[in-house]
Amino acid sequence: MRKTLIEGLTHGSLTEPAPAPDEAALAELAKRVNRAAQAKLGRSLAIRQVDAGSCNGCELEIHALSNAFYDIERFGLRFVASPRHADVLLVTGPMTKNMREALQRVFNATPDPKWVVAVGGCAADGGIFKGSYACLGGVADVVPVDLHIAGCPPSPTQLLKGLLALLEHVDGKG
Repeated sequence: MRKTLIEGLTHGSLTEPAPAPDEAALAELAKRVNRAAQAKLGRSLAIRQVDAGSCNGCELEIHALSNAFYDIERFGLRFVASPRHADVLLVTGPMTKNMREALQRVFNATPDPKWVVAVGGCAADGGIFKGSYACLGGVADVVPVDLHIAGCPPSPTQLLKGLLALLEHVDGKG
């Protein structure tokens, strides 16, 4: 134990330094998302995140949207606990057998207009889990998908850009 501690203290951190933040670009992107949400919905965008069986890589990036750096609530985006209050279902992971019915219920409980966003490579087609006995494929095999945000996992900035693209390319009726 002592040897491991000493090695850790003498070798320093093994992680990469964080990239330099581009505060202006992030602020402009978030303002555009807020303006688009106000124009399409007349209010802020409510997001319900659903994990359909992922490895949690995408969830870590989604949760980063709520940290002090991104703080998406200041720009009119918010996560909600119930699908009955959501405008967007943000679905991560491959479609697993155990989550098929649950995702269908969440989709049916979400009021119109509603949009489904598949996040990450697994949500597109099953990703690395494709072909597994428990994997049915992508999210679109169970519910209609309006947008796919690629990446494994996509960065928080890519998530914001995807939500902006969704808002800019849909009509107010869904």
